[in-house]
Amino acid sequence: MKKLFSLALFAALGIALSGCATGGAYSPKNASKNDLENREILVLMDRAVQRSITSAGPIQTAVTPDGRLEVVANLRNREGRRIQVQVNCVFKDAQGFSTGDETPWQTLILTENSQESVRFISMNDKAKRYTIRVREAR
Repeated sequence: MKKLFSLALFAALGIALSGCATGGAYSPKNASKNDLENREILVLMDRAVQRSITSAGPIQTAVTPDGRLEVVANLRNREGRRIQVQVNCVFKDAQGFSTGDETPWQTLILTENSQESVRFISMNDKAKRYTIRVREAR
């Protein structure tokens, strides 16, 4: 009985120690893949929106008198049908990190081949950069 217990103990110990031999830390894979929100100012979050929406003209930015960042983008419906999308803006500091200032998702209804302006204003003066995100409304 003692022999069986010892054998089971050694087997369990061997299994536990073999799981720890992983070789150390690993670097992240595909760090630059699917990171559009770090590089672009307008990102389309899914295929349907990518097919249907485009930005018409440059995105305008301005600083309000109290130092807050104001962003205005013209979004255009590329299709001959009415579509409904949701839009929000994430404000970032000069290094590209979120300031914690993210607007709520707002619904935008675009009729056939129409264009609408969306306006966002940061809540504080920390915002220097931004990312506008557009997704399909469900």
